Amino acid sequence: MTDEEIIATIALTQIPGVGLIGSRNLLNAVGSAKMIFSQRTKLPQMVPGITPRVVELLNCPLAFQKAEAEFVFAQKNHITCLTIMDEAYPSRLRECPDAPIVLFFKGRAELNAMRVIAMVGTRNATDYGQRICCDFLADLKTLCPDVLVMSGLAYGIDVHAHRAALANGLPTIGVLAHGLDRIYPSAHRKTAIDILENGGLLTEFVTGTNPDRQNFVKRNRIVAGMSDATIVVESAVKGGALITADIAQSYHRDCFAFPGRTMDEFSVGCNNLIKENKAGLILSAEDFVKAMCWDAEAQIIPAAVQRELFVDLTEEERVIVDLLQNNGDSQINSLVVEADIPVNKMNAILFELEMKGVIRVLAGGMYQLL
Repeated sequence: MTDEEIIATIALTQIPGVGLIGSRNLLNAVGSAKMIFSQRTKLPQMVPGITPRVVELLNCPLAFQKAEAEFVFAQKNHITCLTIMDEAYPSRLRECPDAPIVLFFKGRAELNAMRVIAMVGTRNATDYGQRICCDFLADLKTLCPDVLVMSGLAYGIDVHAHRAALANGLPTIGVLAHGLDRIYPSAHRKTAIDILENGGLLTEFVTGTNPDRQNFVKRNRIVAGMSDATIVVESAVKGGALITADIAQSYHRDCFAFPGRTMDEFSVGCNNLIKENKAGLILSAEDFVKAMCWDAEAQIIPAAVQRELFVDLTEEERVIVDLLQNNGDSQINSLVVEADIPVNKMNAILFELEMKGVIRVLAGGMYQLL
């Protein structure tokens, strides 16, 4: 990915009136942010539904000034700018329809780790919730030592999940509701610094962005979208953790909750999730690992199916089958690059292959040939 393409993609996020979905649709159709701007007058012929108003909005020098300044800041502070077209972009998040087209990341964690969980909950964590964070992640470290822990660096369960992950040597990522030029709340600055040593800080927001209320909801979709499962530890009847759980469900991701006493204010939300079948009940790390089938790694892999039996495969499906046969288990971003097929089309092809019983999806968004 060239510097010019990264800057153009950042600039695309700064165009008033285009929006996230509009920007992503343009990228999917054109394939390059740089080309979107350079060929903007031809977009109505290239992309169905593009109006003269959109062409006019894209003529925005100020957006490029902001993008260039952001890129300089990122380079100066060793921040990685990941566009949605980058192979290193989180593959789980890329599958979500409202995924950001640019992410800013500072740290060492592997964003496409084999196993990723989100731990979220109330900002008013009780001793019970704090103990769950510590005990659960200590046990999970033994069962799945390579798991990546996501949360939002907020007060309460979020920060206790980060600290418990660090205490047990698990990588953890704090997803921020503002740019990487600040830490909010400032009381968590020391934890944020510790996270950078064994994890990272991630955001879709440029510098100068205030931690406004609506940004926390946007932040929550990244936490849910990057994870195989969301675990709610404590929550009142309303709260951001429940929003994250709803988002995870909308992405068809697993959701779990720890129950609490019926009269406890900060267990009502978890108990309701379980009662309404919106989350699976777990009492331990062992419960969670079994529910996710992460304890089945030693299961017998079916014998390889003879390729000549797949007489109904399309040409593009055969390309994917050949890549998986030659390279072994692969993530969607690797397949997109090697097959030179757009990610939105790749998703449809992989779904068809899964329905035909040719491939299956493993934990971590890996695809395996049967």
